[in-house]
Amino acid sequence: MTDGGDNRRDAALEESLLPEEAAARTGKKYEKTYLDVLGVCCSAEVALVERLLAPLDGVRAVSVVVPSRTVIVEHDPEATSQSRIVKVLNGAGLEASVRAYGSSGIISRWPSPYILACGVLLLASSFSWLLPPLQWLALGAACAGAPPMILRGFAAASRLTLDINLLMLIAVAGAVALKDYTEAGAIVFLFTTAEWLETLACTKASAGMSSLMSMIPPKAVLAETGEVVNVRDIGVGAVIAVRAGEVVPVDGVVVDGQSEVDERSLTGESYPVPKQPQSEVWAGTLNLDGYIAVRTTALAENSTVAKMEKLVEEAQNSRSKTQRLIDSCAKYYTPAVVVLGAGVALLPLLLGAGDPERWFRLSLVLLVSACPCALVLSTPVATFCALLTAARMGILVKGGDILESLGEITAVAFDKTGTITRGEFSIDAFRVVGDKVQITHLLYWISSIESKSSHPMAAALVEYAQSKSIQPKPESVAEFRILPGEGIYGEMDGKHVYIGNNRALARRSCHTDTGEIGDLVKGVSIGYVICDGDLVGVFSLSDDCRTGASEAIQELRSMGITSVMLTGDSAEAARHAQQQLGGILEELHSALFPEDKVRLVGALKARAGPTMMVGDGINDAPALAMADVGVSMGISGSAAAMETSHATLMSSDILRVPEAVRLGRRARRTILVNVVTSLAAKAAVLVLALAWRPLLWAAVLADVGTCLLVVLNSMLLLGEGTTGRGKEEACRATTRSLDMRRSQLAALASNTAAPAPATASVDRPSGGDKDCHCCQKQSESHQHSVAIDIRPDEHRQEEPTCAPTNGQVTAGSDPSVMPTSSSCAAQGCCSGE
Repeated sequence: MTDGGDNRRDAALEESLLPEEAAARTGKKYEKTYLDVLGVCCSAEVALVERLLAPLDGVRAVSVVVPSRTVIVEHDPEATSQSRIVKVLNGAGLEASVRAYGSSGIISRWPSPYILACGVLLLASSFSWLLPPLQWLALGAACAGAPPMILRGFAAASRLTLDINLLMLIAVAGAVALKDYTEAGAIVFLFTTAEWLETLACTKASAGMSSLMSMIPPKAVLAETGEVVNVRDIGVGAVIAVRAGEVVPVDGVVVDGQSEVDERSLTGESYPVPKQPQSEVWAGTLNLDGYIAVRTTALAENSTVAKMEKLVEEAQNSRSKTQRLIDSCAKYYTPAVVVLGAGVALLPLLLGAGDPERWFRLSLVLLVSACPCALVLSTPVATFCALLTAARMGILVKGGDILESLGEITAVAFDKTGTITRGEFSIDAFRVVGDKVQITHLLYWISSIESKSSHPMAAALVEYAQSKSIQPKPESVAEFRILPGEGIYGEMDGKHVYIGNNRALARRSCHTDTGEIGDLVKGVSIGYVICDGDLVGVFSLSDDCRTGASEAIQELRSMGITSVMLTGDSAEAARHAQQQLGGILEELHSALFPEDKVRLVGALKARAGPTMMVGDGINDAPALAMADVGVSMGISGSAAAMETSHATLMSSDILRVPEAVRLGRRARRTILVNVVTSLAAKAAVLVLALAWRPLLWAAVLADVGTCLLVVLNSMLLLGEGTTGRGKEEACRATTRSLDMRRSQLAALASNTAAPAPATASVDRPSGGDKDCHCCQKQSESHQHSVAIDIRPDEHRQEEPTCAPTNGQVTAGSDPSVMPTSSSCAAQGCCSGE
């Protein structure tokens, strides 16, 4: 018998700690059911829901999202059906219903019959001054509106839970005992109406989160056969067809066709992104104007939007520091006020004090005030709305704690490559050192080894070799290794080849004097190739700063935030980026190992206060974890960086960084206002009761009305980030779209000989030779333009809304290293000067 009990306990422990392994071993298939539960108004009902559902067979996990009135149940459908779950919840009067796929909850719900009947009877009773018997209709109003309260209150009492419904029922019973039927009816009507309005506000606020469930279409079309299949049945490597106007169902790579895809739902970017063969596409994005065939790279449940939904769901279920503090206080606040209320009612009677009715009313007011719903909701609703706004902006924040920390940031450390810069390198020069290796052999070795690396520099080296008609063979590389902070190593044709920076040169080569090599290109990254201990090659690369990088750092500075650069690249490359940014960074730290970045982030936290680290590579992962808030750049960034970071930018728009900080600060202010309002309302009612007359309806109105005000105030966060950039965003969006389009059109023009091609002039960002149409600024010159041939059938009216004006060299800067990004703000366009 003991062995059987031990086995059951072991099985239960395995299921709680290793749910996936336990499910695989037992053959159970769990699914998630989302329910709209209108009876959940504050954290007091959370315990009730958990106690109702946890004992059911097959229920593995229950989570309650109070702000959106949502209950998420992970269960075995064969053991417990959805209808069984709904029946259990409705048995406690919680008004539960299964949410349909893609539904955003009940937004346009009419008042329940209980509220309508209560309101009509209460209105009729107000004419009792004409016909005295009508006063009994007020008692009827209380009885008509009370059934949902009675059900929930009884369910809470049977499980020894003290919630708002039970407290309101006590207040109603007290008013009836005092024969004040109008006040009893008013209490029920005000409470049920305010609860209904609060539900409408909460479901409206949660509409953005619920839309994540409908981003992925349930069906997809196989490109080869035209067969329509369930999206969950599509394996990795399948080719699916996506026509114009359809949503991409699964993450993948384009293998045929060209189009533009709207990624706004995923990244928050407000402009279409051109796609062609080898371009990545993500589930939930909209194909705008062409046919594309996509080879899938992930299952539906592992797609980017599925991960996004999971992260937001986990963030909603996590509690911030402020919320944990309020919840712990509320745990003792309610029982203490209930005991105080009982004492106020009983002690005057025992002591023979006069006017017992007044003391009894005062005790009822205290009981109503014992419910901390508004105080408890003040933090989670604001956090919920801020997280939804962040997700809509393309920023995934992993919890309320992180959101609050964003509002405290005083310093930001940026990685360089792929964060401040585009991470799109180009080879400026390549030289062979000595005569031991021919350049064709050297490029063959380098391209083959670099083909196995995901570093941005690797793509540039491979592309350079291919431009010399040399095709890499990564399968010929033996013992490939990544050397953190130095470079990479591979064995080719029996040769030991190292490709890296000056640290790799110093460690792997006996040749350390690079003076005779000459100064290839000043201010760019320089790499070395070492073969069997000899320096055999040297190359230089350049990388331009991202659009909006300078503006983002300037916005952070305007908020009093210090910005520094931490890079593993050379000091010359760091200075080159600093010059492109106009010298706006306050500190530069170069030639860093991952452990150096961790040390410097720790020092920055000690010196400047709460610190954010922004990076995208695997080398940034330790520093991202060390920072108060680690932010990883882009959905195509390093998986390790995304896992260890506290927030992820779904796009590569660095301007989202100051927006995230601004949202965090706004959320903190909203939470403070909510807390102060909820406490002030209760204090005002108690002062009024003590100084003048205890009014039960006023106490109820203050309680439920404050809850509604807290929700409405928090919903103001849903408008954050949707306005404010206006024309500036339009300028940047159009220019960035043209930047991405340029390379595709150039390749198309070079590969296609079309008669009488149309010619479009596209500006070099550094030259700036178009007028700014959005702010009517005239450019000064028309130098450095690039003519791109476009086929007549591809020609579009796609002029830039704003092209940067001619760049002005600031004092102490070098024209050779002016910014090549197309940021309008960096060139004085639409900058509000």
